[in-house]
Amino acid sequence: MKMGTSNIFKDQSLFVTKRLVPWILCTLLLLPITLLHLYFYPIFFSPEIQLPPSSPITITSHSSLSLPPTSTASSEKDTAHETPCDYSNGEWIKDTIGPLYNATTCNTIKESEKCIPNGRPDTGYLYWKWKPSPCHLPRFEPHTFLQLIRNKHIAFVGDSLARNQLESLLCMLATVSATNLTYGDGEENKFRRWHFPSHNANFSLYWSPFLVQGVERNQNKGPSCNTMHLDHVNERWAKDIDQMDMIVISFGHWFLLPSVYIEGGSVLGSLNCPELNHTEMDFYDPLRKVLRTSLNSIIERKAAKGSGIDVIVKTFSPDHFEGDWNKGGTCSKTRPYREEEKKLEGMDAEIRRIQIEEMENAKAKANEFGGFRLEALDVTKLALLRPDGHPGPYMNPFPFANGVQEHVQNDCVHWCLPGPIDTWSEILLDMIKSWKEKPRSKE
Repeated sequence: MKMGTSNIFKDQSLFVTKRLVPWILCTLLLLPITLLHLYFYPIFFSPEIQLPPSSPITITSHSSLSLPPTSTASSEKDTAHETPCDYSNGEWIKDTIGPLYNATTCNTIKESEKCIPNGRPDTGYLYWKWKPSPCHLPRFEPHTFLQLIRNKHIAFVGDSLARNQLESLLCMLATVSATNLTYGDGEENKFRRWHFPSHNANFSLYWSPFLVQGVERNQNKGPSCNTMHLDHVNERWAKDIDQMDMIVISFGHWFLLPSVYIEGGSVLGSLNCPELNHTEMDFYDPLRKVLRTSLNSIIERKAAKGSGIDVIVKTFSPDHFEGDWNKGGTCSKTRPYREEEKKLEGMDAEIRRIQIEEMENAKAKANEFGGFRLEALDVTKLALLRPDGHPGPYMNPFPFANGVQEHVQNDCVHWCLPGPIDTWSEILLDMIKSWKEKPRSKE
């Protein structure tokens, strides 16, 4: 019985094999022919899309198609072109590319910001990129920037972070075009001008930490408190407004220092100057007034000449001192905060709010005349999340060469070059590119 059953299955198996083998062989031979036919059929046999050899082929952008994007990156880029990007919110993500320049190849960097040459041992802080939540931030393109500001004069006005940002920008531009220092004021380097002959572009630095007229305090001699005239713009930079095509304003940190505030020739009050017996007040209202005075001066002077200007207000860049800045505070972190680790609040948030509000008020005033573009370069949050980007103890060369000292001075306000501050110019460039598509109403 078992043997009979086995023979039946064997006979059936031979039968099936004989029937299937020819069919399989035939299929294997026909399959490549079928695929080739399907592949070439649209080209050779479809009259609807057949093109003569000389016909141009137009590539349509994703924004005009109903097809889904092929990748996240392309989707991000399309979003950035279709709607204005809010760069103020996002996160720092790992970036393997690194900066465009280094501290030894760029000769415009202040010695205290040459972190790697000064002995900083870690380099991880150089490999992060700002990723805005709703869009894509392109890598800085030096050629594009220079082309967009050809024959222009851009002035950076304000405190040492204005200088820090300009030096970062110059280093990136110098990777593609030579620049000449055409004006300097000696060792302090508070007033300087650079020229790019290739594009006839000029960049100026104007030291004016209050924006308005005032006297800086001196801890060693002279006044112990700053003095600010809230209603008089500093003519050291304002007298040159007619020569400027763009002004980038940076201020804020000097308002945290002891100061006396004057308006209309009278003292309004002071901040942390008890020996002067003035009314004690905080700095928020004076900060608002000096920005209003400065922006109004720019608008009124340009409007009187019938010309416009671009004005950028860079928002406050928080420091990262762990402890008091003047009592041994340090900044020792070596990686960015995650968004959930650090919230924008308190003083940092309030200064930013005032700066944006006054910029928006000035924009409304400028619209009455036309020919003006005013925007905020909102870097407060992305700067807040980078405690690792400051020189710290490496503001001085090799601070631990003789062992760990009891007290080492730290810089937790300014930024290493290269470093996170390079991102500010990436955002600035994207702003200028969007302006190019929408010229001023009067140009």
